[in-house]
Amino acid sequence: MNCSTTQLPYTSTGYFSRIIIDYLQQAPTIQPFYEYSPDLDGIRNAIKGRKQFGPDRALLVSTLQKQYEQAPASEAVQKNIQSLLQENTFTVCTAHQPAIFTGHLYFIYKIIHAIRLAEQLTSDLPGHHFVPVFWIGSEDADLEELGNIWLSGDKLVWDTKQTGAVGRMSTKGLDKLIHRIEGELSVQPFGPPLVQLLKDCYLDSPDIQTATFKLLHALFADHGLIVLMPDDEHLKRAMQPVFRDDLLQQTPSSIVGSTIERLSKEYKVQANPRPINLFYLRDNIRELIELNNGQYEVRNTEWRFTKEEILEELETHPERFSPNVILRGLYQESILPNLAFIGGGGETSYWLELKDLFHHYAVPYPVLVLRNSFMIVEQKWQEKIARLGFSLPDLFQSEQQLLTSLIKRYSNGHLKLEHELQAATQLYRQIREKAEQVDETLLPHIEALEARTVKPLQELEKKMIRAEKRKYEDEQQQIHHLKSGLFPENGLQERVENFLPYYAKWGKAFLDCIHKSSLTLEQGFVVIREH
Repeated sequence: MNCSTTQLPYTSTGYFSRIIIDYLQQAPTIQPFYEYSPDLDGIRNAIKGRKQFGPDRALLVSTLQKQYEQAPASEAVQKNIQSLLQENTFTVCTAHQPAIFTGHLYFIYKIIHAIRLAEQLTSDLPGHHFVPVFWIGSEDADLEELGNIWLSGDKLVWDTKQTGAVGRMSTKGLDKLIHRIEGELSVQPFGPPLVQLLKDCYLDSPDIQTATFKLLHALFADHGLIVLMPDDEHLKRAMQPVFRDDLLQQTPSSIVGSTIERLSKEYKVQANPRPINLFYLRDNIRELIELNNGQYEVRNTEWRFTKEEILEELETHPERFSPNVILRGLYQESILPNLAFIGGGGETSYWLELKDLFHHYAVPYPVLVLRNSFMIVEQKWQEKIARLGFSLPDLFQSEQQLLTSLIKRYSNGHLKLEHELQAATQLYRQIREKAEQVDETLLPHIEALEARTVKPLQELEKKMIRAEKRKYEDEQQQIHHLKSGLFPENGLQERVENFLPYYAKWGKAFLDCIHKSSLTLEQGFVVIREH
């Protein structure tokens, strides 16, 4: 796959929130809510801060070595794991829940962004080594979100009755979806080996997180990507003091609540803390822990604990306690020697609520890097764009805006009453000048007459354009087809489509194209054109 890129400002797309635009532009209103600027100077400062807090590197490496027994690490991955024992090695981390078959395209984009940034930092900062890490959020229980993918406009849903953490769910039943995918993609050049990879990863794995682990290792091992499954007893044991504080004192809720109060004066809040920010994770349940009348209750279950019992449970079985969105980042940054976290708009927004929480527990706050966003424009779409006479930035307009601009272009301006409106304005200007010399009290009457003249002309112009639009039904259908193809479900391509069709068509060349096109610390929406 040969590809080239066009970079657009995030502000010109209309798909990014004010809080994200302000963060990228380092607006004064957002500066109190993050630690380091998302640039090379910010990385250098983060290194100084990180050196004051050392995670248990030996624990991290031993845990990774054990996890990679089920998918033997490549030479590049093994080298990166071993390097984590060195004080000059740091991680660049991204995270996502284990959506089946990776879910949406941005799942892949954020991983490649982490890989590219780690490579760039290793080059830019001699004497330091940076490794990319993917943190599997396998404890998420939102099957409705994670148990489906879109393929060729159809939503394929995993039919399972399992409950609890998705990462712990058996892969049973996914063979039906893989069969459906095979029927769709087997005709593509790289379809058969891709389908075989899905079978090997999903049908030969005991659960979803293991299948995701194997798939990502198969796709990105050559780049040295470390895949970490944090649903681990030994890793969570390191978080016992924070979990205990959350259970007994509800400290995180108080701290984040105070931050949100300040943040919400300017921005929409992404995530709200609960009094207790832990779930109870056991068997096939992941339910909130709530404190009621002195007892710790696991919602929607019969489990009840006294204070002494819940602390004994935490001491004996730390793996049964699962942090929610408020504590997850703190867990991640406590375990990893991390410098930068790559997340989407929603993730970045809730991380902006957490700086004071990190300060309280003396855990280094990372550089927040907005993940790369792409739109892939295949040749078939480029041809349609060219025929209609649009440019790539034009595509972010609505269908009606595109049709209106096309009609105005075809009509050579004869639909616009610009000259007539200017003439009317000039006429009333002359009348006002004459009236002023006679009686200034006539001016309001003249202004009313002007409004009654100009407004009908403006309405007539709109009616002429609407009438002309009805003559362009074929062009209107072409615009609709184009917008539906590049903006499925009226959203960004990356938030709906899956990587499978692209990989089936181009193989690893697709991933190579994304890697080549990925920005590191620059800021911009990237349009990729196939050649």
